[in-house]
Amino acid sequence: MNITDTLGSLEKKKENYYEWLHDLAWAKRLFLALLVAVVTGIAAQIRIPLGFTPVPITGQVFTVLLCGVILGNIYGGLSMILYMAIGFAGVPWFSGAASGLPIGPTTGYIIGFVPAAFFIGLVTQRYKQTHSFLFLLGLMTVAILIIYICGAVHFALFMKTNLKTTLYMAVLPFLPIDMIKALFAACTARILLPKNQI
Repeated sequence: MNITDTLGSLEKKKENYYEWLHDLAWAKRLFLALLVAVVTGIAAQIRIPLGFTPVPITGQVFTVLLCGVILGNIYGGLSMILYMAIGFAGVPWFSGAASGLPIGPTTGYIIGFVPAAFFIGLVTQRYKQTHSFLFLLGLMTVAILIIYICGAVHFALFMKTNLKTTLYMAVLPFLPIDMIKALFAACTARILLPKNQI
């Protein structure tokens, strides 16, 4: 088999990716969702605190962005629900090895992981357009904005900050690093998804 045949076979398998996922028994899909939740918990331990805000830079966002691509909308969202629920139940896999119900300034971001993963899964699974890197990057950017909106609203309510302070402490410092995560996530999704799958 030459390189062209190999690439063609790989692309064919990619075209059937979500069909393969759909054909899995629900227990196996649940296991995959749990596995991604575990990876998210591991990524949360990548933590860089910033002195001027209680919100640290963490590694979860990259995993969340790929969650919907890998699992689709339902199981992508479910994976993030499992991440929250198991952490709430006591597994120390939130940022800084925290566990329990983390009612604090960063709770909104964790909540935002669910709609962000669901959104990416919904678009990648249902819409078929030109599979371009720029479209995927835009998709990842919208998902990050979803996380930011949930995080910033909760931050403002919890910390009782105005819009300017909320943006300064809960959004703007994280844009550069999260856009880098979005770039890497878009590159990874470009490899995983077929050319006509978006």
